[in-house]
Amino acid sequence: MGDTQHGLIARSQLTAAGVTRSQLRWRLHTGRWTARLPGVYATFSGELSPHQQAIAALLYGGPSACLTVASALVVHGFHTAPRERCVRIVVPCNSRVPSTGFVRVHRTTRPDPFSRRYGPLRVISPERCVVEASRLCTDPGRVRAMVAEAVQSAHCTVEDLARELAAAPKAGTAFLRRAVAEVLTGVRSVAEGDARALLARSTMLPAMLWNPVLKTLDGTALPSPDGWIPDVGLALEVDSRSYHLSPEGWERTLRRHARLTEAGAVVLHFSPQQIHRDPAWFVASVERSYLARLTASPRPLIRTFPR
Repeated sequence: MGDTQHGLIARSQLTAAGVTRSQLRWRLHTGRWTARLPGVYATFSGELSPHQQAIAALLYGGPSACLTVASALVVHGFHTAPRERCVRIVVPCNSRVPSTGFVRVHRTTRPDPFSRRYGPLRVISPERCVVEASRLCTDPGRVRAMVAEAVQSAHCTVEDLARELAAAPKAGTAFLRRAVAEVLTGVRSVAEGDARALLARSTMLPAMLWNPVLKTLDGTALPSPDGWIPDVGLALEVDSRSYHLSPEGWERTLRRHARLTEAGAVVLHFSPQQIHRDPAWFVASVERSYLARLTASPRPLIRTFPR
């Protein structure tokens, strides 16, 4: 048990294994074991690793406890997980376990039916992790990043997020609701969301379609650009390896751009860094291209089907 729990053990497990209180006190007194949380002991000295802290927190919380928020996102493999020094666990609402040490305890009346186990770690589902982390986050960019990674990396679907969001308390979910709505309407990355918000403020540009279905007049399917102004055949692409999950995906993106150009569209390319560092220049660039296309002829023969 100590090996599978990385040298950590709970008092209830010691009792079940026949270890008496006097034996426990002797091991603690001699320094062979150390108390890390109330009722949780390490069979070694020295600092706990983040993984061991997570195990200790779950042993402290009891058999129904699950990791939540940042600690859970890390276990699921999220790169956008917020950094926290504490370990957060969620327990049933009737649990009397208080927050202590490096452990922060959250209570719920809705046990997660989609929670998962990774070895000794019990973790709430990715969709609930994103929802709970977003409710504690004051940075809308990070919330959007977590939503984008959840969907793009297939941790969960946007429908999973929407279902969990509908069941969660509304307090603290404004940023998350906005991010989920963007994904549901076709904005698939953090940078696309930033671009959409900026261009929506323009008094010159018509409404841009996001991730539309495009076809030639003979019905040949064309790649779907990030943004599209159908009247003038102007496509917007946000190009970044960090938003396309592999070098192969990057090459496919370049081929998609070439096909749009062959069909008569004008494709504008922007990096997330350009949009973030100089939003006014980004909007002005799109506006100038739009004005230039208004007088251009012939117009591209491309049919548009909003998603």
